[in-house]
Amino acid sequence: MRFFHLSDLHIGKRLNGYSLQENQEQVLGQIVNYARERHPDAILICGDIYDKTAPSGEAYTLFGWFLEELSRIRPRIPVLIIAGNHDSPERLAYAGSFLEKHRIYLSVMPPSGPEEHLKQIVLEDEEGEVTFWMLPFLKPGYVRRLAEGKEPLSWEGAVRLVLERNQIDFSKRNVILSHQFYAGERRNPETCDSEQAVLLAGGLDQVPASLLEKFDYAALGHLHGAQQAGKPWIRYCGTPYKYSVSEQYHQKAVLEVTLGAKGEPVTWESLPLCGVQDVRAIRGTLEELLDRAGGKICRDFVSVTVTGEEELYHVREKLEEVYPFLLDFRVENSRMRQALQGEEEPLPVQSPLETFGQFYEAVTGQGLTEEQKAWMEQTVDTVKEERR
Repeated sequence: MRFFHLSDLHIGKRLNGYSLQENQEQVLGQIVNYARERHPDAILICGDIYDKTAPSGEAYTLFGWFLEELSRIRPRIPVLIIAGNHDSPERLAYAGSFLEKHRIYLSVMPPSGPEEHLKQIVLEDEEGEVTFWMLPFLKPGYVRRLAEGKEPLSWEGAVRLVLERNQIDFSKRNVILSHQFYAGERRNPETCDSEQAVLLAGGLDQVPASLLEKFDYAALGHLHGAQQAGKPWIRYCGTPYKYSVSEQYHQKAVLEVTLGAKGEPVTWESLPLCGVQDVRAIRGTLEELLDRAGGKICRDFVSVTVTGEEELYHVREKLEEVYPFLLDFRVENSRMRQALQGEEEPLPVQSPLETFGQFYEAVTGQGLTEEQKAWMEQTVDTVKEERR
């Protein structure tokens, strides 16, 4: 069985105030063309469809167009979609029953009651059935009813609890879609600037990837760089477009996964994606940077470092004449280094949990217990969600 693995579309995202709609249209169109040419048995979209919980009208329109184009392909390709931490479950679930008639399946919330279980979609190929288990983004508070009063749950405990409640026959082929921060035992995941805002300080939301090792393939979303998490078949596919300068060296792609008979190694191929504009960092003297464009306007999103010892005037204005999509610029020379050395050392930025922990220790004379840390983390997370 062959299927496409996608995640983190972040439709509607803006980069330093610039709209990315033209680039997102480009990469989504490329995905549709790959689907027409290669006709996979399924398409998995593993969360963060939208960038905001309240997407713009343009974002809704673009995703609607994408699903409509996929639904036009014959034979029809099943599309499986789970919600990510950026998605509003209620908004994403709109018209879900109608979409299922077009073989577009949504799962927007994890099971929260004793009678609920993970949504599963069963597809068949020449080797038999493959069960796709759909696990949308969850926080420990989402599944507190399942814990039967044994709170507080950690992020690991919440995911483990949900998985163990489902009677999964691992003698058959199983694929899971999940949107969490998974990490292998020996290596921390590679993260990017564009996702740092949603990762909790200290890795409190980190879940061991070993929980997913029994699945034949784990299609993950949440991290923006393509990478494995633990075992090779537990994979992040990455975003289809660059959403920060820290991703400038990423090779964006849709992952085409091939699942053979039970016990056979899983294989995958990266099908390259490219937006209208690149996202990159450049450096050099002001003269070099202006000459580098060769008299043409450079439409890429660029972060600029200006070097050289000459006096500089109206730097931004001169750069924007050649680089109209300037993200930011900084000057790097001996005068700037001397000025920075003369400044006071900035205070370290602490997370709300670290700040409260120091306050608690100062008042009580003892540090927070692990149980208290978990409670505080849930409280901070809830406040962040309400402010979004």
